[in-house]
Amino acid sequence: MKKDLNISLTPKQASDEQFYRPVICQKLGASDSDITSIVVRRRSIDARQRQIRINLGVTVYLGEEPEVSSVKYHYQNVEHKQPIGIVGAGPAGLFAALRLIEMGLKPIVFERGKNVSDRKRDIALIHREHIIDPDSNYGFGEGGAGTFSDGKLYTRSKKRGSVLKVLEVLVQFGADPEILIDAHPHVGTDKLPGVIRGIREQIIASGGEIHFNSRVTDFILKGDQCTGIKLANGSSYDFEALILATGHSARDIYELLYRKGINLEAKTFAMGVRVEHPQALIDTIQYHQAQRGPFLPAATYSFVEQVKDRGVYSFCMCPGGFIVPAATSPGELVVNGMSASKRNSPFANSGLVVEVRPEDLREYQQHGVFAGLEFQKQVEKLCFMINGNTQFAPAQRLTDFVAGKKSTDLPESSYRPGLMAAALHDKLPKRIAGRLREGIQQIDQKAKGFLSKEATAVGVESRTSSPVRIPRNENDLQHIRIKGLFPCGEGAGYAGGIASSAIDGERCAEAVAEICNH
Repeated sequence: MKKDLNISLTPKQASDEQFYRPVICQKLGASDSDITSIVVRRRSIDARQRQIRINLGVTVYLGEEPEVSSVKYHYQNVEHKQPIGIVGAGPAGLFAALRLIEMGLKPIVFERGKNVSDRKRDIALIHREHIIDPDSNYGFGEGGAGTFSDGKLYTRSKKRGSVLKVLEVLVQFGADPEILIDAHPHVGTDKLPGVIRGIREQIIASGGEIHFNSRVTDFILKGDQCTGIKLANGSSYDFEALILATGHSARDIYELLYRKGINLEAKTFAMGVRVEHPQALIDTIQYHQAQRGPFLPAATYSFVEQVKDRGVYSFCMCPGGFIVPAATSPGELVVNGMSASKRNSPFANSGLVVEVRPEDLREYQQHGVFAGLEFQKQVEKLCFMINGNTQFAPAQRLTDFVAGKKSTDLPESSYRPGLMAAALHDKLPKRIAGRLREGIQQIDQKAKGFLSKEATAVGVESRTSSPVRIPRNENDLQHIRIKGLFPCGEGAGYAGGIASSAIDGERCAEAVAEICNH
């Protein structure tokens, strides 16, 4: 016999079966010897009250052993099957490739950057020498931006596909099985490269192909049909269907699509700063106690405010994390955040951004559909120039940012290229800085201590999502005018993170299979 239970525990009780087993015995009115096994199905933290509770969903087995339920997906050999092109080896592209293999089609993936091991060397150069390779950096390369940007797997997407399957696939290729039970699963930027490597090896073992250092420079069109691509090395490939999964920073792809007469449209995006606090301070605010203790993870937060009819919200919160330089081209400065699997850095950081709508950018209207991109470029270029054309990020104590004065010194930071004091409140566009300053004060009313002199605002957080969408028909996921072209993931404007991008990749693969099978 088995019984499903939901139990509320103290952090210590939830930390080990030896502590929660007696609680379950009491709840069931059973003796310890009656219980043969306890399987945790779900785990979440409730920090709304001063007494922190951990909610566990468990299945208790009485007089029987649990069935073995390790989910494993089968990937057949597709070496001689119909080839399908995929541009981009981020989560959307890689999960599209795996799904194509499941359905008997051969994925051929083209990635402008390098494999995950070689990519690490180029990322190290950004930190040490401020050198940015435009094809291999925090944004481009095997695994996409998510590989070295934390690996949080939370998504609000409920209708587009199975988040559970994405998690199961990641576990199959080396992620910690704990992600299957945590309410806000997280792989960690130290673990993701191995997972990505495992996915690549599976694609190749199944007869698919992955081509690195393969930047697309042209789309081959015959009328309103996309029939292939050309690469920077001069080679070309023909395909009946092409999944375009290039990520939100591939600006050259947007420009190429525009030159080819392929429809694009402007969309809402967000811009702001990355805010860094001592993790101990966030723990105190969120857990309502002086010290976190040994049984709680580094605390996280999520804030959404409204300021002058625009959203101001936290984005990609990284407890126990690091701020990293995320520019994808020389001459620009962009920051992002990441956490390792243990989330044991003494710092917490999060994007704090302001909603920007296409109608907000009237002064950029001469750029048409690219008004948002141009706005991004100008702000990123400005932040790069503030500190002498380097990757030293402009920064300001959070209290000084809100007060409107330049900081005379800065707190210690996780940002390794280094920070330099700058009047961000004055340098950022007023529509951004003004709303941020008011939004921070609103957040501090809810989370007393958030507006701290020990916190730092670091500029600029500008790549939360793309300002451009590649429109597609929702019935077959093909571009609204160009047949055979399947815009996919964050770069197409249909996802917002690792999990939702992976889901969209699977959906596009299924749509391709539907077309090919007819």
